[in-house]
Amino acid sequence: MEVPAGFPDAVMSEAGRAVAAQRRDAEDRTDIPLVTIDPAASLDLDQAVHVERRKPGGYRVYYAIADVAAFVTPGQAVDNESHERGATLYLPDGRAPLHPLVLSEGAASLLPNQERPALLWALDVDASGEGVSAEVRHARVRSRAKLSYEDVQAALDAGTAGESLELLRDVGLLRQRREAERGGVSLPVPEQEVVDDGGSYSLAFRAPLPVEGWNAQISLMTGTAAAELMLYGEIGILRTLPEPSRGAIRRLRRVSHALHVAWPDGMTYAEMVRGLDPSKPRQAALLQEASGLLRGSGYTAFVGGVPERAEHAAVAAPYAHVTAPLRRLADRYAGEICVALCAGAEIPDWVRSALPALPAVMEKADAKASTVEGACVSLVEAALLSGREGETFEGVVIDVKRDRAGGTVQLADPAVRGPLDGTDLPLGHRLPVRLVTADVSTRQIRFVPA
Repeated sequence: MEVPAGFPDAVMSEAGRAVAAQRRDAEDRTDIPLVTIDPAASLDLDQAVHVERRKPGGYRVYYAIADVAAFVTPGQAVDNESHERGATLYLPDGRAPLHPLVLSEGAASLLPNQERPALLWALDVDASGEGVSAEVRHARVRSRAKLSYEDVQAALDAGTAGESLELLRDVGLLRQRREAERGGVSLPVPEQEVVDDGGSYSLAFRAPLPVEGWNAQISLMTGTAAAELMLYGEIGILRTLPEPSRGAIRRLRRVSHALHVAWPDGMTYAEMVRGLDPSKPRQAALLQEASGLLRGSGYTAFVGGVPERAEHAAVAAPYAHVTAPLRRLADRYAGEICVALCAGAEIPDWVRSALPALPAVMEKADAKASTVEGACVSLVEAALLSGREGETFEGVVIDVKRDRAGGTVQLADPAVRGPLDGTDLPLGHRLPVRLVTADVSTRQIRFVPA
């Protein structure tokens, strides 16, 4: 799949020089007690957050984003290589980063107790969770701690997290409520992930922790503020997703009826899926079907005027990627546009000239990341089941093809999803299935009803 291994010598040399010559005359905001919240093993730390109360009410959210542009010279080796890659690729046994590690896990990463250049957002939120103002500027910041999701969740549950993290929870919950009121869609589908067991690999279905959702709301709020800025300035790059078609929603209603999952008249698609419980087989099957309605996302760049279709259907608002520039190319450009617009300055020429080609670069990178991730999961599935052909497993039918000729079964142990042959499969029901194929060389598995 042409996953890059390492960087050319010219890129590594230039990255090393960039660390020594990092350039950015920026405001000193090392006084803000920011922290990062990420998976425990992560070192490419894009965001740091601090939340405080505002007077007479509401909240101020500081959100620092790694300033990758402070280290990258447009049109030179590091920049050109990042355009070839588009995004970091994550695999169970490593990653193919967007930038050399000396930048992405070193000088540009918001590591604790290190002064770093950043794009510092100040987002004011009222007592209902509605955003009332947003601005971003270049700043120098210092994170106080590198926290994991598990540690933060445990501290919040124990009441020992401290005020800023407690306010993060409060703002996250308010923003989730606002998202629901807008008609946004967040599907609670457990993620199938490869688990590294110290040199061997297994699979697990992992439900996100509540703090992951609250933290994601800060990123979403920043992305919507960025989109509004760029639409106002009539220049930028948005992340877009079309609304599900009426036909797709009608089909989902029919699936809901077939599964005996109540969908009351007058309840919207977004309201329906938000209330589904993935631990219940029939509702898990409906969630799987609903995920198909959130396809077709893309990037829309614009210079002069605004795009006809600017909204992201799942966010239920215009939205832009700006919070992960260490791992995603477009964020560097969108962030610089927002800083310039807030300062009333000219958009840099290197940003303006690159915009038209960015959507194609990002869509290619997204497709590759999805293919690589799927191939890794398929490989581990085949390896876990290899030699067990003929065995019977308990599964749940979570998808059925439109022509009724086959579908998808989900096993609990091992945590596998695979194609299921057969007709008139009982969608949303438990079903014993027999393993027919587990071929590591082709990364393919296949089941039939037992």
